[in-house]
Amino acid sequence: MAKMSAQDYMDRESKYGAHNYHPLPVVLQRGEGIYVWDTDGKKYFDFLAAYSAVNQGHCHPKIVNAMIDQAKKLTLTSRAFYNDVLGEFEEFVTKYFGYDKVLPMNTGAEADETAIKLTRKWAYLVKGVPENQAKIICCAQNFHGRTITIVSMSTDPDARKDFGPFTPGFVTIPYNDLSALEKELQDPNVAGFLLEPIQGEAGVFVPDEGYLKKAYDLCKKHNVLFIADEVQTGIARTGKMLACDHEGVRPDVLILGKAISGGVFPVSCVLCDDEIMMTIKPGEHGSTFGGNPIAGKVAMAALNVIKDEKLMENSEKMGKIFRAEMRAIKTDLIQLVRGKGLLNAVVINNQPGKTAWDVCIEMANQGVLAKPTHGNIIRFAPPLVINEKQMMEAIEKIKVAFKKFE
Repeated sequence: MAKMSAQDYMDRESKYGAHNYHPLPVVLQRGEGIYVWDTDGKKYFDFLAAYSAVNQGHCHPKIVNAMIDQAKKLTLTSRAFYNDVLGEFEEFVTKYFGYDKVLPMNTGAEADETAIKLTRKWAYLVKGVPENQAKIICCAQNFHGRTITIVSMSTDPDARKDFGPFTPGFVTIPYNDLSALEKELQDPNVAGFLLEPIQGEAGVFVPDEGYLKKAYDLCKKHNVLFIADEVQTGIARTGKMLACDHEGVRPDVLILGKAISGGVFPVSCVLCDDEIMMTIKPGEHGSTFGGNPIAGKVAMAALNVIKDEKLMENSEKMGKIFRAEMRAIKTDLIQLVRGKGLLNAVVINNQPGKTAWDVCIEMANQGVLAKPTHGNIIRFAPPLVINEKQMMEAIEKIKVAFKKFE
């Protein structure tokens, strides 16, 4: 059988798969640490890290071995029975983040759905909101997933067009706007405020300093749950364990996913205290795969790697270097550089033949992989294991790519 070319792989996906993504024309075959290799053997710096799922680096041996060891013993029981790993994981993760209880799921979208259900249940059983009247405030330009209920909160036309009718019960306000939040909080039927501490898909939109703490305080004043979607911003990505930690905010409901498994296995979860979590009773929510033994072992290993390898501290340090170097590039193409830790964005002045997509294609030619979002923004989020020498080598390649458009 003749060796398949990169184009052959892409053509096969196009023929047999749904056309719901528009990937860069690179076919990856192997990954290790901060690097990936394509089917032709070309080596790249991965500066997307699977949208921050691979914070610990590709195929981290401690995480992979935890998965393999458990896969040889027991993979799945469903929650019809107990297994000997789930309780261990639950104790580990609740102590790790400082909450009474955890509800494990698989994907970020499922975790967001879980948080929405918990918030509504709490509204009716604890706050006393009249049945079916609970509201959740969300932010414009958010990205929490792609289920029908979650896109009901979206302001992205691509996420919403031709997918209605939508789930009611959501109020949308501008992100980073405390006065808009305070106005909506006057409604006694508001149960929660759901937000990303930094909006990732919107282009790494960092709110004003103090916004999270003031928003949290407003929620407390009005007996409303502060719900943080840290699926992308959590697990050391922004230079703290959670992005909310930058302002000393402890969310009432914490949503985690992606890097909680190091990109090795789908794991997500929702953490909160008993007053909220214990409103859910048997039969009211669950998942066949949620809390399976492999997920538990993988997540514990992934979270241990974060602390053992001091990836939070490294993220903070490397992020400062990256932003300083990007701001030092002399080109009219770069409009703005922003971010925290190793979650960063470069806003491009799109011009014919000089768009964010064009820059990403040229960066791939140079050996650095990143992806545009919202047309003119390039998100840069390498694995947190990157060291200074590797960072500077990658930055030189990025600079060469930008110079190609002068």
